[in-house]
Amino acid sequence: MFERFTKDARAVVQDAVGHAEAAGARTVGAEHLLLALLDREGSRASLALAALGAGGQGESVRRALEEARRRAGLSRAEADALAGLGIDVTEIVSRVEEAHGAGAMTGGPEGGARRSRRVGFGRDAKEVLTGSLRAAVARHDRHIGDEHLLLALTTRPGVPAEVLADHGVTHESLSRVLGGEGEARAG
Repeated sequence: MFERFTKDARAVVQDAVGHAEAAGARTVGAEHLLLALLDREGSRASLALAALGAGGQGESVRRALEEARRRAGLSRAEADALAGLGIDVTEIVSRVEEAHGAGAMTGGPEGGARRSRRVGFGRDAKEVLTGSLRAAVARHDRHIGDEHLLLALTTRPGVPAEVLADHGVTHESLSRVLGGEGEARAG
């Protein structure tokens, strides 16, 4: 599959590994792919984000991802569902951070130990990569570009799709911008 990735898509995957390592994550997650996409300039995905008004909102997206990371990766929908059961995620995060320090629920390295080997890809990141192939096939594209990674992020439930939607980037709006209105979903 990776032989079909464009130069931009390969750079996104490599940069996602860098984001995961910098965060001390055990695996590359879908959020790391989104962060790497936000770093790109002049690519199809970055142009699509700009066309949807999200191009200049990189810091806002990063803050929203960090907020979700502080909630141990729970989306707002998941936090709301727990609230319906009487579980206040904000209160739990506050108590954990009070006892163990800010960011204690972010899933960073235990005991501050740095890992010497490269991180692998988590299930969610693998699903995005597979979804990018599906997006390319659905659009009859021969190569997998960073725009296909972005499309795949919008179809997979979770924090990245939620954050993108909050910033005006949905599968439908992205498909319109990329010229694929009515195309099959990538997820």
